[in-house]
Amino acid sequence: MDDTQLVKGVLDLAVLAVVAREDGYGYDIVRRLREAGLEEVGDASVYGTLRRLYAAGALTSYVVPSDEGPHRKYYGINPEGRHVLETQAKTWGGFVATMDGLLTGAGVAS
Repeated sequence: MDDTQLVKGVLDLAVLAVVAREDGYGYDIVRRLREAGLEEVGDASVYGTLRRLYAAGALTSYVVPSDEGPHRKYYGINPEGRHVLETQAKTWGGFVATMDGLLTGAGVAS
């Protein structure tokens, strides 16, 4: 199965979950997603998701000076983002339960 399509479908949820734990800048968020098991997540996809979530009002941003290079734009979750995270997490939980039922045969009518 091609995991990239699955990741696309849940990238907003994954990014919000990572940022809810701790603010981060773009590459830091990519790294944390990969460490969590989403090894195939693309840099451009995450940066685009961050920009879209910010534009939608789910994230805040601020700039932190860096001694190692250019300043870094950090993203943090706000109340709207927490609401989106909670809503999407419930949707994801229902989807997982449905799929588990289908895969185990419990959700298939005879």
